Amino acid sequence: MRLRTEMPALSGITEWVNGEVNKNDLASKPVLVHFWSISCGMCKESLPEINKMREAYPDLQIVGIHMPRSEKDTNIVAVKETIAKYELQHAQGIDNEHNVVDAFQNEFVPAFYLFDREGVLRHRSAGEKALSMLKKPLERVLQAEATTS
Repeated sequence: MRLRTEMPALSGITEWVNGEVNKNDLASKPVLVHFWSISCGMCKESLPEINKMREAYPDLQIVGIHMPRSEKDTNIVAVKETIAKYELQHAQGIDNEHNVVDAFQNEFVPAFYLFDREGVLRHRSAGEKALSMLKKPLERVLQAEATTS
């Protein structure tokens, strides 16, 4: 997915946890879409940071998308147990058929897609340093949000 493109629909999710969201629900808000997997160690390490981010930036809408990397990762009970274990309170889409993954053209976990309040992609990062690379773009998007509110 290229920068400055519009957020794709969040449709075709196998099951939602912590409430279902769609693209229209996220209109006029900065949004962080976070792809992760239960079989990804780096993903699990980043989950507490995502919770801190949710608390630190209440104007940011965070949506988690669980992206299975193997057949074992499609176990919905195991995904829900991980969501509970890490106390993820924001919406989590379990994307067992890769519908959202494909719409975002995402290949990696963890991966982060940051959209501004117009729904335009402003930053994307993936892998080990993805979370640290997100900090400055996130501050820019939220600062722009504060000046237009």
